[in-house]
Amino acid sequence: MVNEAVEGDATSQPESQAAPARQRLLLVTGMLGAGKTTALRVLEDLGWEIVDNFPIRMLEAMIDIAPDGPGADRPPLAIGFDSRTRGFDPERVIAQVKSLGERREIELTTLFLDCSSNELERRYNETRRRHVLAGDSPVSTGIRAERELLAPLRRWADILVDTTEYTSNDLQRVIRERFASSVPGELTVTVSSFGFSRGMPPVADLVFDMRFLDNPHWDARLRPQTGQDPEVGEYIRKDPAYAEAFERIRDLLLLLLPRYRQQGKAYVHIAFGCTGGRHRSVFTAEQIAATLRHSGFSPTLLHRNLGSRAADLLEGGLQREK
Repeated sequence: MVNEAVEGDATSQPESQAAPARQRLLLVTGMLGAGKTTALRVLEDLGWEIVDNFPIRMLEAMIDIAPDGPGADRPPLAIGFDSRTRGFDPERVIAQVKSLGERREIELTTLFLDCSSNELERRYNETRRRHVLAGDSPVSTGIRAERELLAPLRRWADILVDTTEYTSNDLQRVIRERFASSVPGELTVTVSSFGFSRGMPPVADLVFDMRFLDNPHWDARLRPQTGQDPEVGEYIRKDPAYAEAFERIRDLLLLLLPRYRQQGKAYVHIAFGCTGGRHRSVFTAEQIAATLRHSGFSPTLLHRNLGSRAADLLEGGLQREK
């Protein structure tokens, strides 16, 4: 769920008297476990400068730091903070936000990430992390205390995103769709891996089936590893079909992506699949994402099934691939 307030545009000025570009500033906060780290990581992929757990009392001093060189453009800036941040005081934060909002050279937005208490408790129990405000009490006590502490800031925020029903991929998509426009003309590219044994991705523009490659799953030494491990990558590279297939996929993407951008397409999702979604698809997605970065794109990289606990059982239960 996403809620946001819409503000009017600033009065335009004649071109000869145009003011310097306004500094875009996004404050990212919310409940611990609601997805702040994920949101900041996506913003960084979109070209934002990221600072996390920044002492909010030093915010104005940081904004006043001049950009590098005369006439240099400032990238949009996203600052993350939460109840763990030193000197955190929601009422004082709101006062600072009001003060900054009066400065004509700053375009300021506050993003609050929320989540139901039951879902937050489930996430804490799953990761076995302690809540910083709980002390020796149950995690639910810490969540209640944090929610009460953050209530003023939640009411004040320009944009509210409730991640209760979101997967990590869902949140990344929402952040990309809401903030990708901060980079004018940029094509938002997502590169993902998935396992066919768990179903096709619901939304993908281009899907490549990597099951023609030799499967590292059948090497007992490599089976516990993933496509992010060097030994698995070396195994896949040795397949005689890999190099030519990779080059053809790479060249096709480098042909298509600029054409998509010229046609006004804003989002392109490129998905790579293998049986379990842990080896061949992961490695290929990683390599393609790196190639696209070197070619001037800023892809977001997602691995849908990399952390799935039952992936080995699913892949091992299928007929062995030759």
